[in-house]
Amino acid sequence: MNRTFAVGALALLLTAGFTSAQDKAAPKTEKRPQLPPAQLQRIPDGVKVVRELPYAPGGHERHKLDIYTPENAMPGAKLPLVVWVHGGGWQNGSKNACPALWLVPRGYAVASINYRLSSHATYPAQLEDCKAAIRWLRANAAKHGIDGERIGAWGSSAGGHLVALLGVTGDVKGFDKGENLGVSSAVQAVCDFFGPTDFLQMSKFPSTIPHDSPTSPESKLIGGAIQEHKDKVARANPLTFVSRGDAPFLILHGDKDPLVPVHQSELLEATLKQSGVEVTLVKLEGAGHGGQPFNQPEQQQRVAAFFDKHLKRAAK
Repeated sequence: MNRTFAVGALALLLTAGFTSAQDKAAPKTEKRPQLPPAQLQRIPDGVKVVRELPYAPGGHERHKLDIYTPENAMPGAKLPLVVWVHGGGWQNGSKNACPALWLVPRGYAVASINYRLSSHATYPAQLEDCKAAIRWLRANAAKHGIDGERIGAWGSSAGGHLVALLGVTGDVKGFDKGENLGVSSAVQAVCDFFGPTDFLQMSKFPSTIPHDSPTSPESKLIGGAIQEHKDKVARANPLTFVSRGDAPFLILHGDKDPLVPVHQSELLEATLKQSGVEVTLVKLEGAGHGGQPFNQPEQQQRVAAFFDKHLKRAAK
C-alpha cells in the first residue's frame, strides 16, 4: 500500500480532534469516491467500499456507516473488523475520512461510523449509536465478509472517549437501544487515541479549553455545565464501568496535549490495571493533540500489532 496515503490520511483525522467540520456526502455505493477530496478521501488500491449503510433503519440521518474490505477477499471470508469512530468534540466530524484504511490490505475489514452529534442529542445518544452500529455489524457480518466474533474499535479524541466506553460497557445493557437487541454490542479490543475520561478533572490541568464552562464540548455533550451535572458526567465516564473481563486497551496520548490532558489516559490506565484488564499506555513525549507524532510508522506498527494479537489470533 502507498505509505504516503496512509500517513496523509492518518494526519488528516488525528489533527482534527475537537475542531473538524461535519461532512455531508450524498449516499453512494462504489469502489472509488466521485466527490471532491474535501468530502471523501481517496481509497487506496485494492480496497472496495460500500457506503451509507443505515444501521438504525428509520433513524436519524447520522445513523449510517461505511464498510471497507479487500477487493481480493476470498468468497465466504470472515475478516476481523476494526470500527473507526471519528473525533470532533462530539459536535463535529464525519465517517467520510477514515484513517484506519491501511488495515484493509493487512487482512481486516474496516467500518467507519457516524453518530448523532451533541447538537442533535445529548449523551448517552452517542454511545447508544455506537452500540447500535456494533450490533448491526455483528448481525450482518456474514453478508459483508466479517467475523462477528472479532470486532475491535479505534477512535481519536471524542472518538477515543466513545470507543473506551464501548470497551467497558459490553456487559451493561442499559445503553443498548433500538434494533438487533438480541446481538451483543461488546468489542474485543480497543485502541484509544487521546480520548477524555473523567470530565470533572480536566480543568485541573493546563488546557486551551475551559472545560467547566457551559459552552465547552463536554458540557454540550452532557446538556449543561459539567460541574453542575455530576451524575450525568459519571455515566459518560469510562472509569465508572470498568470491570474484570473488559476488552484489552491500547492507549496513545501526547504528554503535551493542550486540549485533553494526558492525565485523562493515566486515570484510565490505572483503573483498568486495578481491575485486571490488559492495558498499554504509550505517552508520546512532546506530542500534542494528534498530528505527526501519531502518524509515524512506529505508532502504526503498535496499532497493527495490538489488533493482530487480539483479533487475528482468535480466528477460527
